Amino acid sequence: MERPREYQQAIFETARKHNTLVVIPTGLGKTLIALLLASYRIEKFPDSKILFLAPTRPLVEQHYDYFNKHMSKKYKSHIFTGKINAKKREEIWEKAQIIFSTPQCIENDLKNKRIDLKEVSLLIEDETHRCLKNYSYVYVAKNYLKQAKNSRLLGLTASPGKDASIIKKICKNLGIDAVEVRTRESEDVKPYLQKLEKKIVKVELTKEMQEIRSLLQEIYQKKIEEIKNRKLLFGRATKTNLIALQRKLQGMIGSGNRHFNVLRGVSVCAQAIKIHHLLGLLETQGIETSQNYVLDLFEQEKQGKSKAVKQIVNSKQFVNAYFLLTKLYNKNIEHPKFEKLKEIMQQELKNNKEFRTIIFSQYRNSVNKISQMLTAQKIKSKIFIGQAKRKTAGLSQIEQQAILREFKQGKINALVSTSIGEEGLDIPEVDLVVFYEPIPSAIRKIQRAGRTARLKPGKLIILMTKGTRDESYHWAAHYKEKKMYEALETLKQDFKNKIKQKEQKNINEF
Repeated sequence: MERPREYQQAIFETARKHNTLVVIPTGLGKTLIALLLASYRIEKFPDSKILFLAPTRPLVEQHYDYFNKHMSKKYKSHIFTGKINAKKREEIWEKAQIIFSTPQCIENDLKNKRIDLKEVSLLIEDETHRCLKNYSYVYVAKNYLKQAKNSRLLGLTASPGKDASIIKKICKNLGIDAVEVRTRESEDVKPYLQKLEKKIVKVELTKEMQEIRSLLQEIYQKKIEEIKNRKLLFGRATKTNLIALQRKLQGMIGSGNRHFNVLRGVSVCAQAIKIHHLLGLLETQGIETSQNYVLDLFEQEKQGKSKAVKQIVNSKQFVNAYFLLTKLYNKNIEHPKFEKLKEIMQQELKNNKEFRTIIFSQYRNSVNKISQMLTAQKIKSKIFIGQAKRKTAGLSQIEQQAILREFKQGKINALVSTSIGEEGLDIPEVDLVVFYEPIPSAIRKIQRAGRTARLKPGKLIILMTKGTRDESYHWAAHYKEKKMYEALETLKQDFKNKIKQKEQKNINEF
């Protein structure tokens, strides 16, 4: 077993005594803490089981491999999946001491009474920020705390969310009574990390792109004004608020309310959401991605799928925007960010032929285009995306794992990834992380940035378009992250105070 670092040992000491939520950046060894605790619990309760849950099969396999490599071979470990038939799973559950599974599989077997959690002395739930609402983690944790003879629970995440209320809900769902938090700036973490150079690279939309944006904003503002005039929207016209309003109005129609104001409201709201999305593509992604979305709207209109789409594509401003967009597309002009990224990659290649980078982008179209650009520059690159969606191709889990192996072996210099590269997966450390666009989520920002500057110095570059949602998204994530750590520190202290009060009460009673 690896020798634990000072902060890992300190976190283990807390987790040994309490159900603990561990919040620690990607790459700082959460799994070793889980391994230390698993070894301790199974030695303390030799006839018990350890259950390690992770949200995806590749992550489950990653944890299984790590435990097999570092834990005593005398303990039988198994991967538990829905692909194994029910009878066989019952047999495995009886024999195995350490089980690695997705939470959905365990939830199903608990509901069908194929297994119980009575003998499980430790439940580990990785990527615990998912432990909300109806996610399987919640069901499994609640049943575990009821059934287990000797319960201990460990929650692991790089970031649980920005709001104190969300973090408290996660803690309640897991029966947490202690919180351990570390950041790159924590005194016991600093000695183990390398320098991280952060840089925001700003670009400006071209004059032609600004013209297209003005036309689209004109349509958007008209739609928002109409929704407000109809007394349907009272708050800010954010994407979140518009989607919530759309759901509310659709619910009213579903309940039999066919009033014209509601029917018209649904249509206008749908139009506003689509134009908002197109504006986002134009501002943050580029011409080709925007063009593809516009062509998709025209196709929907042609097929008569939506009255809302028909109203959009028939508007004068939209037709003019499409004309200008097509002009730029035919000239092969792209977003200024794309050209800036090309410059950055050329410089990196010049400085180090063997450099490794991961470039994150929200959209598959951008991912494909970036990868093609890298290949043209003789940079060995592959896209790293999720499985197939409605109209788009994807990568199977086997293909994803093969690409990660190539990346580890140095056969690939660059991974161009959607959000799938953010969470959990064992992606090797890179010299450079690039955000093609800022994201408003603190969770995802922390996960992305954690891919570099662990064992060697690293760089983080965020591409940002001035005067667009790129800027607001960047600062939104920044303040959410700050708010999250403040909430965690408060919660950590609250739990410590409760533990002290309990210990004092026991002393007084004694």
